[in-house]
Amino acid sequence: QVLLVESGGGSVQAGGSLRLSCAGSGIAFYSMTMAWFRQAPGQAREGVALIYTGGGSTQYADSVQGRFTISRDDAWNKVYLQLNSLEPEDTAMYYCAAGPRRPDLPLIATAFNYWGQGTQVTVSS
Repeated sequence: QVLLVESGGGSVQAGGSLRLSCAGSGIAFYSMTMAWFRQAPGQAREGVALIYTGGGSTQYADSVQGRFTISRDDAWNKVYLQLNSLEPEDTAMYYCAAGPRRPDLPLIATAFNYWGQGTQVTVSS
């Protein structure tokens, strides 16, 4: 059974930081492209960041470029998202996702096979 479990969400003031974690099991984690998505109420799910296998290549949404950093630790089957300089517009449920090993996998929800339940991030002004 594939399981992705997110943690680390919370409530912070604008300008603050959070570190999200996602622990995977039931999959060959090292061979999966990993990503973070977010969804605010009434809005579509949005790709935030993606990290390819080996951790050498990443991709970010324009809205978070320079503020968020994705990383992975395959020895522990974990992927992380460091959120800095948070803004109220970053308020959303954040989801971890796993997809196939492809060097050109796009940061869109339909490209990913497995999803966690999400962790809430709330940023107040």
